Amino acid sequence: MSPARKPAADHETWDAFWSEVSDGRTETIRGVQVRVPSDVPLAMERRLEELSDSQDEKDVAELIALLFGADVMDQWIEAGMGALEFQTVLTWGMAQAGGTDLTFAEALDLVRKGAGEGKTVGPKGPNRAARRAAPAKRSAAGGGRSSATSRGSTTSARRTSRA
Repeated sequence: MSPARKPAADHETWDAFWSEVSDGRTETIRGVQVRVPSDVPLAMERRLEELSDSQDEKDVAELIALLFGADVMDQWIEAGMGALEFQTVLTWGMAQAGGTDLTFAEALDLVRKGAGEGKTVGPKGPNRAARRAAPAKRSAAGGGRSSATSRGSTTSARRTSRA
């Protein structure tokens, strides 16, 4: 049996180590100082599953609190944050949490191109957590049927058996 390893002198505890690794950066957004997310909290992943169909503002505020801190959404609303700003900040925050150092301008560009609105594009594609945390859009009022797909593009080639 090998003897227990001692932690390195510069990191006596996990909390000290993780605090240094996550660098504890902050950013001021609409007059509110928030920590820059360095990881997606596991609690957020769980709540996203539970709240996947919710459109309640309190549920969105709960998810924002997990990412940026308590009462942040209320402070942003009181400071006059608009929907485009919110989507940009959410896109930026989820990118940061996912390990992509996105600028605010890049986040806004993604939102304007339709890849944003809470959706981030990183090395693994759109971030699921960001998609679910974004406020839901209303569907088109038309309610029409989808276009038919030709059989040629949906059927598989017929195979002959070897007898």
